[in-house]
Amino acid sequence: MREVAEPYIRRRAIRHLENGHVVIFGAGTGNPYFTTDTAAALRAAEVQAEVFLKATKVDGVYTCDPVKHPEKAQRYERLSYRQVTDDQLQVMDETAVTLCKENNIPVIVFNALQPGNILRAAMGEDVGTVVTHADEALAATVTKIRIESSGEFADSL
Repeated sequence: MREVAEPYIRRRAIRHLENGHVVIFGAGTGNPYFTTDTAAALRAAEVQAEVFLKATKVDGVYTCDPVKHPEKAQRYERLSYRQVTDDQLQVMDETAVTLCKENNIPVIVFNALQPGNILRAAMGEDVGTVVTHADEALAATVTKIRIESSGEFADSL
């Protein structure tokens, strides 16, 4: 990794952020039992990040796997941490979700393969599902979107 980026040192990462630089955390912690999601959530908490950008190959969090079950998969626009855990939505591992929850770091799950989405997510545009401390009633009534057989999105309400 040293050929590509400097090693993680918390103070140095915070200094880069204070100087207006973008800091990208790559790889894991090197410790067993820590997923890359947990490592990223830990780093986000350490630097008091405003948001956790979870770049994936799908455009958000779904009720079930949209690749395996496109006919019944419905995308959430907004979820609470509790709903992610209670519904076992597998956004990321439970330790990572808990770290974000306890440190009040919203998670934005978006498709990194869509050109321009990383920049749009960093700019705060709506690019996927937001997981945050949300009123349970709000999280339960969120608009869900399903994939039609044609590949188009449609509101399911």
